[in-house]
Amino acid sequence: MKKLLVANRGEIAVRIIRTAREMGIITVAVVSEADKSSYAADLADEAIVIGPPPAGLSYLNHDAVLKAAAHSGADAVHPGYGFLSENAEFARKVIAAGLIWVGPSPESIELMGDKSRARRAAIDAGVPTLPGTESALQDGDDRVAIAALIGYPLVVKASAGGGGRGIRLVVDPEELNATVDIAQAEALAAFDSSDVYFEKFVTRARHVEVQILGDGENFVHLGDRDCSMQRRQQKILEEAPAPGIPDDVRTRMRNSSLELARKAAYVGVGTIEFLYDPETHTAAFIEMNTRIQVEHTITEAITGIDLVREQLRIASGERLGLLQSDVTFTGHALEFRINAEDPDNNFMPSPGVIQALNLPGGVGVRNDFGFIAGKTVAPFYDSLLGKIIVWGPTREIAVARAERALDETDIVGVKTTVGLLRRLVSLNDFAEVKHHTTYIETAVDLIGVAK
Repeated sequence: MKKLLVANRGEIAVRIIRTAREMGIITVAVVSEADKSSYAADLADEAIVIGPPPAGLSYLNHDAVLKAAAHSGADAVHPGYGFLSENAEFARKVIAAGLIWVGPSPESIELMGDKSRARRAAIDAGVPTLPGTESALQDGDDRVAIAALIGYPLVVKASAGGGGRGIRLVVDPEELNATVDIAQAEALAAFDSSDVYFEKFVTRARHVEVQILGDGENFVHLGDRDCSMQRRQQKILEEAPAPGIPDDVRTRMRNSSLELARKAAYVGVGTIEFLYDPETHTAAFIEMNTRIQVEHTITEAITGIDLVREQLRIASGERLGLLQSDVTFTGHALEFRINAEDPDNNFMPSPGVIQALNLPGGVGVRNDFGFIAGKTVAPFYDSLLGKIIVWGPTREIAVARAERALDETDIVGVKTTVGLLRRLVSLNDFAEVKHHTTYIETAVDLIGVAK
């Protein structure tokens, strides 16, 4: 790999460019017209404008990205996360163009992208799963009878969904048929597929995930993460390792994740997500993400392994080069997603020019940002500005360090979620690991923000 095109923007583009440069790889940033003066464009060796601001005309435009790759002479494409990262059709086009695709095979992307097929694959690999339908609902299926066997509450999930999208909760059996109809219509509009399936809903569940790495034949896990602090099914604070998980449950999650990767002959980095029920002390498969995760940084912090470097090495044809015994875990890490949003105004996006950006430092603090002072936060994309990552030898020290780091953070020009994150990390419920995936919605008065 000599020249890498980064088919993304913001903090993940900056993150990829930095590691590529350390490896002596020339970098090409593709940017929309709104991002032509972005920090990623500044850092890359080359920047190519591929279209107007709307993502559908730029970052999601297959032909525009591939044309930029050909024009620049890039021999590899890294899709980052979001956008085209889990698009099997685009991956095939990259490979057909004779380029290196930094990611798993299109077949793996398709398998795990169809959530009902992924659930079946997980069952076959011995990964624990929630009660639910083993495949998408078919015309003529007795929805009411199937739901009664699973039990309420349950969720109707889009097979092509993921990342918290395409999910509808059903508590009352009387609402089932109407909810399924709505979910199918939404799924068709959002994902071009009306396939949905049922899954048992776990009340006050925690979101725990396992990071795996493979070269198609050799596989290791890099531990687990807790991503339970969410707002409307979108993660905002993560930590590694996941606290308060019984050793036998943790071991089963990790080992079954490796078995799923082996069954799929998986290549690259991947994340197997679980719901953990703190009442029954059981964990069950949700989905597998076939890309680098936003929260990969905390795994790097406790293992010392650069996941982007491993992605680039494996995509270049190198062997994994790691045994499970080589992977060690040290300390505890937390990641805070800093979004340009106003928590006091229903989390409305806050675009604008960043007039000042003072980020924290000191022992155990890392900042991964896609912006510097003077750059513009455009209204067209995700509101993530960057992430503050904090490591400590224990969870308690990491939390204290995080409080200090967030206190030092000062961003002028746009509203941000820094204050909200500072309040969350200081809560007794967080210290005692009593939070869950709907905690923010159920503890509004305690946190002091709108839902």
